[in-house]
Amino acid sequence: MNRLSLKIVAVALAVLFLGVATADAREKKKQKKAYDLNANPLAGVQSKQPDKELYDKAMVAMRKGRYDVARLDLQTLLNTYPESEYRMRAKLSVGDTWFKEGGSAALTQAEAEYEDFITFFPNAPEAAEAKMKVADIYYQQMEKPDRDFTNAQMSEKEYREMINMFPDSSLIPRAKQKLRDVQEVLGEREFQIGSYYESREDFVAAIARLETVADTYPLYSKSDQVLLGIGDAYAGQAHNVRIAPGLPPAIRERLETMYQDKAAQAYQKVITRYPMAPHVEDARDRLVAMNRPVPEPTEAAIAESDSEERSRQPLRFTDRTLDIIKHGPMTVQSVHVGEPTLDDPKRVLAPDITKQNVQLFQTAINAGKPPAPPAAVTPTGINEPPRSDQPSTAPLQMQAPGEGTGVGVQIVSAPNGPAGPQADPNALVKPVVPQSNALPAAEAPAEAPNQVNDIKNPTTTQPAATNGKTKKPKVDQSDESSSKKKKKKGLGKLNPF
Repeated sequence: MNRLSLKIVAVALAVLFLGVATADAREKKKQKKAYDLNANPLAGVQSKQPDKELYDKAMVAMRKGRYDVARLDLQTLLNTYPESEYRMRAKLSVGDTWFKEGGSAALTQAEAEYEDFITFFPNAPEAAEAKMKVADIYYQQMEKPDRDFTNAQMSEKEYREMINMFPDSSLIPRAKQKLRDVQEVLGEREFQIGSYYESREDFVAAIARLETVADTYPLYSKSDQVLLGIGDAYAGQAHNVRIAPGLPPAIRERLETMYQDKAAQAYQKVITRYPMAPHVEDARDRLVAMNRPVPEPTEAAIAESDSEERSRQPLRFTDRTLDIIKHGPMTVQSVHVGEPTLDDPKRVLAPDITKQNVQLFQTAINAGKPPAPPAAVTPTGINEPPRSDQPSTAPLQMQAPGEGTGVGVQIVSAPNGPAGPQADPNALVKPVVPQSNALPAAEAPAEAPNQVNDIKNPTTTQPAATNGKTKKPKVDQSDESSSKKKKKKGLGKLNPF
């Protein structure tokens, strides 16, 4: 009896599981049909025109997987009927053939075709569809969060551009949901890196990564865990300050309090922004343990957080199994409500967190010191140029017409120097009155000293001869050159020197 009951229960569960899977498949098929970008809006048009027949033939070939034949028919239509009403759909369908063919080379060619379409037909409704498919090319090539994220970044960029360029397109809801999925993958990547740094007690790098997630991807499914990680990292820094040797007790206490304040702010944000998140109680427990006040969320925050949590699909066993098998990332837990981030804010880097820590340390050191007095301004001297931070105290005086030597302005006193002896201290400008208009007499030049002739007045006297004649002094000829040379004798004649 028990075995029969177990079999009945097993069969019932199997039927229920199949029913749920079938319902999900139908729902996904219905959503795909509602946003099918490859649907032919001109398929129901009955026409025997040659351009219409070429277009229909290409569509049949593309459905059968004969993409080269479809491209040939579409190129024939574009070259033969340049004024056809099907030219835009044909140009867009050429990119579709490459897109459906798949492969890195084919997808690259499809992206080029879509970009050409946007260039030639920027105002056509199909331009939004072409931009959407460019983003889908990178979306299909996305890797898991712990792998290369280049395609995810490019996909996010293309979806953002599509939403900003074509805000009135009917494809905007689908583009926003795809953007939420991409940001879920990028947020998961940053969260994993930040969690790794925190496990290695590299709190600076962990805070930089986690704050980037909190600022850039607020709709990330694990945002509550991100804020908890930020608070735990600041609490870890407070613990390091508490056990750091060599710090004065006053500075240690101030710095530890500052880090605990930052940790409490992160925990409080979990409660005020994500009150319906799974880990909100952990934030409450941490605040209670720190003897900090626990805030109460507003009704609007509760409603917003509840709608976000209800829009997420629950993670099932089959989803975990498929995540191991399939190539791309799993986006089951991404939110389906709310506006995704369209502008990428500035990333938080580790050097920025280091600068904040240095500022906190300086604040803790200078907290107990009295404020420094302002620096006294040293006046300039008499002959020094005036300072830029002090006004000049020497006014200019205008000269009376017809007086003086023709100079129109005269400075009574140098800047910052004493005033003249005859200056009126109450007068700003006064005439210049010279004492005398007579010019001083020209002075005669000094008499030059007499020149002394060394030849006429020799300093040494020659002794007189005994016979009354003056004897010439002997001349030292050792330094003089002479053309007379002694004759060479013997072997010396052969020496040319």
